[in-house]
Amino acid sequence: MLSQVLTGTGGVGKTQLAADYARTAWDSGEVDILVWISASSRAAITAGYAQAGVEVLAADPRDPEQAARAFLAWLEPKTGQKPCRWLVVLDDVSDPADMRDWWPPTSPQGRVLVTTRRREAALTGAERRLVTVGLFTPQEAAAYFTAVLAAHDRHEPINQINDLASDLGYLPLALAQAAAYIIDDAITCADYRQRLADRFRKLADLLPEPSGLPDNQATTMAATWSLSIERADQLRPAGLARPMLQLTAMLDPNGIPSGFLASAPALNHLSLHRMPGEQPPAPVTAEEAAGALQALHRLNLIDHIPDAPYATVRVHQLIQRATRDALTADQHDQLAVTAADILTAAWPAIERDTALAQALRANAAALVRTAEDALYRPAPHAVLFRIGTSLGESGQTNAACDHYAYLATSIDHRLGPDHPDSLMARQAFARERGKAGDAAGAAAALAELLPDCVRVLGSDHPHTLATRHHLATWLGEAGDAAGAVVAFEELLPDRLRVLGRDHPDTLATRDALADFRGVAGDAAGAAAAYEELLPDRIRVMGPDHPDTFISRSNHAWWVGGAGDAAGAAAAYEELLTDQIRVMGPEHPSTLMTRNSLANWRGKAGDAAGAAAAFEELLADRLHVQGPDHPDTLLARHHLATFRGKAGDVAGALAAFEELLTDQVRVHGPDHPHIFITRVELARLQKKAGDAAGAVAAFEELLADQIRVQGPDYRGTFITRVELARLQGEAGDVAGAVAAFEELLADQIRALGPDHPETLLTRNDLALWRGRAGGAAAGLATDEGANPEG
Repeated sequence: MLSQVLTGTGGVGKTQLAADYARTAWDSGEVDILVWISASSRAAITAGYAQAGVEVLAADPRDPEQAARAFLAWLEPKTGQKPCRWLVVLDDVSDPADMRDWWPPTSPQGRVLVTTRRREAALTGAERRLVTVGLFTPQEAAAYFTAVLAAHDRHEPINQINDLASDLGYLPLALAQAAAYIIDDAITCADYRQRLADRFRKLADLLPEPSGLPDNQATTMAATWSLSIERADQLRPAGLARPMLQLTAMLDPNGIPSGFLASAPALNHLSLHRMPGEQPPAPVTAEEAAGALQALHRLNLIDHIPDAPYATVRVHQLIQRATRDALTADQHDQLAVTAADILTAAWPAIERDTALAQALRANAAALVRTAEDALYRPAPHAVLFRIGTSLGESGQTNAACDHYAYLATSIDHRLGPDHPDSLMARQAFARERGKAGDAAGAAAALAELLPDCVRVLGSDHPHTLATRHHLATWLGEAGDAAGAVVAFEELLPDRLRVLGRDHPDTLATRDALADFRGVAGDAAGAAAAYEELLPDRIRVMGPDHPDTFISRSNHAWWVGGAGDAAGAAAAYEELLTDQIRVMGPEHPSTLMTRNSLANWRGKAGDAAGAAAAFEELLADRLHVQGPDHPDTLLARHHLATFRGKAGDVAGALAAFEELLTDQVRVHGPDHPHIFITRVELARLQKKAGDAAGAVAAFEELLADQIRVQGPDYRGTFITRVELARLQGEAGDVAGAVAAFEELLADQIRALGPDHPETLLTRNDLALWRGRAGGAAAGLATDEGANPEG
């Protein structure tokens, strides 16, 4: 005989499974004696066995203990006695200790089935096997719910049934009681889901009255779990299970890292809420916190999996809901703030561990859904902004935009549009909007924000100065590099006056000013400015600070931009060594440095080596950041570029075509990266001999660039250069000259006469004038220009 112990959280249907098993065994004639005992206490177990002794053996009912033991003795197999096939079901064993000395004997004719919410070792052994009863699968849940409704001549759309099953976490008891509620109140699944989503309704209000429970159920879900919580709270360490469960009720049901619940904010919460006794209460230790989790695990209120570092604790969403329902308003708000403190304390300044970052964001998202107004009083909690920062740093720029837009609206609604954090949320939204590809939109949003910052905070407030910094940045990114330089030159004296020379924000403005000098055409000046900045970065922030690394990276870039590609590659090699040591090999900044290193190696003449480096980098980006991360798509772009430069034009064309499809899917058709990829595709079409196809591709691209980025954007000018060259190469030399003359006038106006791209256009113009037969006149327009390009 093998005894089976069915264990699982309250509501998975253990009793129903046991009842079905017992009914089937009895109806099929497989057993001669069937005993069903409600085993919620030792007294109840004794009474159940005693009743069986009275009915089967005619034992004396006045001595229940003796009658119970007589029945167990009778179950023992005896030589020469006619075999009696029996089944004993012990339903809802609440404490393994209650079963001590009351397990039925081992017998070839007997079977034992136990249901319990517990899962201690005491329930197993001696031929007893623990069987975990889980949730319905989505298919099982839909089939069950459909059948229950159909039995009452009710039919609902399958998508609503599937969504409701998901909302209820596929818990059998929840589905049964929700179906009864829907039928009794004559509402639809959509109506019920709407009520379930209403945070002002308690779960108990969405279940049938006790008299209307289906399938002979005795209690509602909420009552079932309430009893389990009481029992867990009695286990060692006494009094900590309930406050621990309350903490888990605010976080992600699908996985809470164990470290979160052993952090200082968590231990402080547990210390303040342990059961009355010692005054003041003794501080709770990390060991006791783990004990509280294990107590909840033993009662199947949570799954505690120590070997899963990022999902150590899992708790059903309806248990969370019932736990929150039992809180007062003050308790709920205090728990929300505590959970936010836990996440803020756990969030590293540098997200080296992507799995941890994902767990933090998932738990923060769950908290925001349940915390309501608590995280906005008296001011928005830091975790609300940290979520957006993490999304942006992980490359999820669209999600970061959505988060900050929601945050700005939420703060505005609760605290007013002039609250400083409302202004900061608007600023963050604009920044992420720019990162998502809408540089012009970001600049416009920041230009609208700046007067509000000046009015509310004052012109010298650090947040006002930061808004000016970001406005200058996105002006430059939108194509006005010269305007960005002017804006940063105006900002820098104010930051020096207000914040001082060594303030990180002052250094950031010097960094940005140097960078946009390079973008505006003065690569050598940018490199020189970084050489002045770097000693200050190192002195103030240290050699291993992320901002120091950023300045080193920018310096290396402009060294290359000034013509020293090999020097840029060498600088990136040194930087990469330090970043691996400080940040680790998989940090996004480390991967970006590998990207830049490979790029400058290629520009230094080693196209094949660059392609090989990008192939290795792409594999790592796919592993760390996934196929749709912007940096992964960027690595694919560079890999295709250097494949083409290494001679594999057909392979590069195919790679760019595949990349373009994915970029449009991820970014949308008007993202700047889309236009860059389309430029490369058209160039490769030309290189492959399809001049007509290249012209058509560039003409279509130019129309989109003018529409999205404007006629004076640098990318628009690049496309016009390509079209003018193609026009000349197709035999229309006069047309090429006219196109370059028109382009040159626009570049002088937009970029200035000394910008490198303006000079290149003058060079092209001289070349095509020479080919048209006016070489002397052409060369006179640009003394010293190289007509060979």
